[in-house]
Amino acid sequence: MGDDQVLQDDPHREVVRVGDTVRRPTYPWTPAVHALLGHLEAVGFPYSPRVRGIDARGREVLTYLEGESGPQGWAGVVDETGLVALARLLRRYHEAVADFRLPEGLSWCTGEDGPHAGEVVCHGDFGPWNIVWHGARPVGVLDWDHARPAPALHDVAYALEYVAPFRDDAECTRWLRHPEPPDRRRRLEMFATAYGLTSADGLVDAVIEVQRETRARVLRLAERGDQPQARWVAEGHLAALDERIAWSRAHRDLFA
Repeated sequence: MGDDQVLQDDPHREVVRVGDTVRRPTYPWTPAVHALLGHLEAVGFPYSPRVRGIDARGREVLTYLEGESGPQGWAGVVDETGLVALARLLRRYHEAVADFRLPEGLSWCTGEDGPHAGEVVCHGDFGPWNIVWHGARPVGVLDWDHARPAPALHDVAYALEYVAPFRDDAECTRWLRHPEPPDRRRRLEMFATAYGLTSADGLVDAVIEVQRETRARVLRLAERGDQPQARWVAEGHLAALDERIAWSRAHRDLFA
């Protein structure tokens, strides 16, 4: 490995840094993701990595984005400054990708083409761990493999599950870096307003629906043999997803 720095050592998805680049496995949908990233570079969206090709080992080569990410990303979004900045970043991404159309013959991780009427190419995994932070300022967006066509509200609802967050007080304070139980309604409304929504009505239902879609997608990918979803299902991860959905339904009053 020489001077390579391992960023993720999952046996099914090793990610390494080599100099100022990141090397990651390729998939059947990688050409679609590269087309998307190429569009973002062309329109001057500064937060996405740039594609630099495929290396001799068949790995994609992307530019390295300097900053804090992964588990460290949770601290950035606890601060309301970071929360608002994250919502504005998501809106800026959706605006940058509004006129993107997938080249013929390519497809996303779901097997779909598109986007079609009423859809954009959502990031698909827009959580704090996939954001590069400088303190409370988001400076980059990582891991585009889940990009796929959907209404823009899908990305908003997906993010809200984690940044409101739709988790109990113990998890918020123990794992998500909140110093005290968060005011979830305030955070949901702040995110919605910063994104540019005129109302937060319906967002709780949207989050629950995205949670349901996520469970269904994990199961579908596991049945297809994809990793890490197959391992997640074998380890009982679906039960944890069911518990999250049940908690969201039972605690709607915290958000409205």
